[in-house]
Amino acid sequence: MASSLLLVSSILISCLAASCHGVTLSSLQKTLIVFVTASPSPGQVLKAGEDSITLTWSFNNSFPVRTDSAYKTVQVKLCFAPISQQDRAWRKTEDNLVKDKTCQYKIVAKPYSPSNNTFSWTVQRDVPTGTYFVRAYAYNSADEEVAYGQTTNAHKTNNLFQVKAISGRHVSLDIASICFSAFSIVSLFGFFLLEKRGAKHSQEN
Repeated sequence: MASSLLLVSSILISCLAASCHGVTLSSLQKTLIVFVTASPSPGQVLKAGEDSITLTWSFNNSFPVRTDSAYKTVQVKLCFAPISQQDRAWRKTEDNLVKDKTCQYKIVAKPYSPSNNTFSWTVQRDVPTGTYFVRAYAYNSADEEVAYGQTTNAHKTNNLFQVKAISGRHVSLDIASICFSAFSIVSLFGFFLLEKRGAKHSQEN
């Protein structure tokens, strides 16, 4: 009985340790090549909720054959560049991917294919103003990260793009507000004329 409890405890401790430590980015091979093109044009600030990016990714054939034999799925994410992480602990980069907060926006997840992967994505309305890059992770059958690739270099200083968040106001709301204001003014003026006409009628009587 005691030995069974000891065995169970050991298994639980091992599982907890694995989940706490997680996979580190530095331990992964950078075997995926990722490219991004922006619409309307490269270098232009993208508007959240309106503009889009087109992503392509593939296996880097410079690695030995069957390096990707354990890859089952790929998940592509939008990630904060260092300039948009400064003084923001909630976006902090950690080597431990369980703790890492660099890539908070999932773009797409697909079954793994070594080539011919393309996906167009409209920047979501909840994406805040900032500077970004794109990273792709390959996962094994246990849903663990086993490789990655990204659109920027190791220091995350090139091939970055900017996103401008939507404002709290919307054009349709502004139009509705203007129309309501105009209607209010016309109504007030009409009410004033009716009151004046009524007062004049009372004086004549």
